[in-house]
This record gives sequence, C-alpha cells and structure tokens, in this order.
Amino acid sequence: MLHFSLNWYNMVNKSLTLGGGCLLKITSVNIRRIEKEGSRMKAIASVLIDDGLAIHDIRIIEGDNGLFIAMPSRKTATGGYRDIAHPINQDIRRMFEEEILTTYENESMHGEVLGAEEIKEAATNVDET
Repeated sequence: MLHFSLNWYNMVNKSLTLGGGCLLKITSVNIRRIEKEGSRMKAIASVLIDDGLAIHDIRIIEGDNGLFIAMPSRKTATGGYRDIAHPINQDIRRMFEEEILTTYENESMHGEVLGAEEIKEAATNVDET
C-alpha cells in the first residue's frame, strides 16, 4: 500500500552535494505513525532517494533529548544489532534526520497509524532483517 504524505517536501526535493559533484536528493518521505502506550518508538519512515532507491524501516524514536532516527538494522548472531543501511557522514545523517523529523512533525493526523498487530509485525520484521 502506498502512503501519501501531506508534507510539501515531495515537491521541493531537498538535495545535498556529495564529494565528486554527485547530487543526492531525497525525493519522498513517508511516515507510518505508531500509537503504543509506553513505547518510545513513535513512527516508521521510508525514504526514496533520487526516485530510484528506497530505504524502509527507519524508526523515529523519542529519546531523553527529543526525537531521533534509527536506521534499519538486523540482529547479529551475538545478539547485537547492525545497521543494514546508514549514512556515512554527518552531513548526510543530518539531512536524513531533518527531512524525516520535519515530515513527521508536519504530517497531519490523517497519516497512517499502525494498530497493535501491525506494530508487532513491524518490530518482528525489523529484528529479523
């Protein structure tokens, strides 16, 4: 199912110049809000880069110092977690975080909200991948 974000971001196309002159554009940010009492995870985001690469299961988490993003990860054999995809430098991390959190904060209550079963499935998928 495709989720429509009400954020104007999709029309603006933020971009960042990388080393070598390559332009990285986040062309879409979609948010699925999660309402679970006592949970620090507030939503799951998907980002489309240059209309050609999607990164799913980016978690939006309420930390002690405010919201932050956690990139998709998988559980390792030793019980830890390792990112599947992640920004390599601070500029790109900042761009991802700003765009995802801005979309999250600006999205109206018409956004998709996951119920208890969908939350459990999303958490399982994040842990298993």
